[in-house]
Amino acid sequence: MEHDKEKELLELKEVTIRFAGDSGDGMQLTGTQFSDNTAWVGNDLNTLPDYPAEIRAPAGTIYGVSGFQLHFSSDDIHTPGDQPDVLVAMNPAALKKNLPELKPGGIIILNIDAFDSKNLSLANYTSNPVEDGSLKGYQVFQVPITSMTSRALEGIKLTPKEVARTKNFFALGLMYWLFNRPLDTTLNWIKQKFAKRPEYIEANEKALKAGFDFGDNTEIFTSRYAVSPAKLPAGIYRNISGNEATALGFLTASVKSGLPLFLGSYPITPASEILQYLSEYKHFGVKTFQAEDEIAGITTAIGAAFAGNLAITSTSGPGLSLKSEAIGLAVMTELPIVIIDVQRGGPSTGLPTKTEQADLLQAAFGRNGESPVCVVAARTPSHCFDMAIEASRIALKYMTPVILLTDGYIANGSEPWKLPDMENLPDLKVNFVTQKEGYYPYVRNENLARPWAIPGTPNLEHRIGGLEKSNIYGNVSYDPENHHEMVTIRRQKIDNIRNDIPDLEIEGDINAELLVVGWGGTYGSIKEAVTKARNDGYKVAQIHFSYICPFPKNTGEVLSKYKKILVPEINLGQLAYMLRSEFLIEVIQYNLVRGLPLRVSGILDKILEIEGGNNG
Repeated sequence: MEHDKEKELLELKEVTIRFAGDSGDGMQLTGTQFSDNTAWVGNDLNTLPDYPAEIRAPAGTIYGVSGFQLHFSSDDIHTPGDQPDVLVAMNPAALKKNLPELKPGGIIILNIDAFDSKNLSLANYTSNPVEDGSLKGYQVFQVPITSMTSRALEGIKLTPKEVARTKNFFALGLMYWLFNRPLDTTLNWIKQKFAKRPEYIEANEKALKAGFDFGDNTEIFTSRYAVSPAKLPAGIYRNISGNEATALGFLTASVKSGLPLFLGSYPITPASEILQYLSEYKHFGVKTFQAEDEIAGITTAIGAAFAGNLAITSTSGPGLSLKSEAIGLAVMTELPIVIIDVQRGGPSTGLPTKTEQADLLQAAFGRNGESPVCVVAARTPSHCFDMAIEASRIALKYMTPVILLTDGYIANGSEPWKLPDMENLPDLKVNFVTQKEGYYPYVRNENLARPWAIPGTPNLEHRIGGLEKSNIYGNVSYDPENHHEMVTIRRQKIDNIRNDIPDLEIEGDINAELLVVGWGGTYGSIKEAVTKARNDGYKVAQIHFSYICPFPKNTGEVLSKYKKILVPEINLGQLAYMLRSEFLIEVIQYNLVRGLPLRVSGILDKILEIEGGNNG
């Protein structure tokens, strides 16, 4: 079919798209493919996968909807976007769940084949929204995705169920056309993914191309959209998720330290992918152990550290609770391990596939006895790589457990990552004790770190364990004065880390009255809100904590410069509590615990409320 004229190509600065459908519709795969394609094109991007916790929620229901949001731009961006400009809804439930989030006047692409009486009923619609006027004010495009996919795949030897599963590629092809994207990256992925199933290659390729051709030939679209590549610093980039960046960070730390990497872990959402990624690097000497429970995961890591490995364990909030006693054992034995906590909604099982920042106090204080550890946090998906290396550096240098906090949003989200120059990464080489002269298990260096002697080293037999030891000599000790001395030393060792970490850097207006303070995965939302406020003429500054226990040494000095301090968090005020307690200051809280990243608009509204609308 010939069309009368070429579609108009409109240039956009940024776009936010949300793919949504039943949890069996392949929306995560669709979003991931669009993200990888977008990174290849050269846009800056940020993603937010959002899927149900149930393995297979009832099809067609609202609580079975799976979504993937992607924000891409020709400029530098830091969030997956507050509200989508475009919603691709594969069924009525996807429309109902996501419509309240869509921007006014936004584009809705509906799989109109799914809008039958059964699916409308499952989504609790009493009337068809396509017909009752409830979509007024939006640009609605009705596309028969299911039937068009079936027509495109006629003659291919697949079951009807297998044919239906390829409709996500039809939707993906249509979106590639709408946003002027090439097909090559996904076509190559299909060939690699289904190399042993040629019928799947043919089916998915045909579905993808059919979606693209539909957009080109149909009369319902009058425009296409283009987003130019972002002007990022020169270098080689790849799209990376936070969990993959975390895994690669520890792999790099292993190479830089010369120590074999050991991960003892029990699978738990949303941290399981770290175990999966690292299991693929056996050729680098990585050992991964899928333990029977959380306690076994960390205790095997402690054993691996005792034997001279770079030892780590991964978990989420519920697992961190179970590991608490063993973390205390690592504190007492003064062995270097890293505990990765990919935070999720709680308490208990809570919202296992959603994000939260509610483990900060648990990480800092959640153990029996005086049990200090170092706590650091990553701020973006790619920053997980840097903080994995930094957590390893601190653990090895100070012979201490370190807790690395990420969260579900940055763990599952992705962004372009500039491949680092290995020469610029820190040297983590470890010098094990090999000589008996002057050796005792708890003699200390200038960092208060005890010596690391590998079991089996001649003449360096020693005793460590959960019972209190005498300072220097390591014998079991119940002496009151010795216990106080050891407790004090272990605390001082953690406090000394503040001399070995970067000072806080102030972004924005140094002479402002308002300082916005964040930690972890809220960085992008806070940064964009502060930037918007400053562009509107308000004087606002920002600091962000990647080091929390201990805080950077200039923290008190920075906080004292500002009359008003705003602390946005995806919890009910845990960093706010710590700042009040340690620095005896008052702060203004902004807290939303919805299982989702904070919106830029929400933080911006709070900034304007505090400033009273006065930008003079």
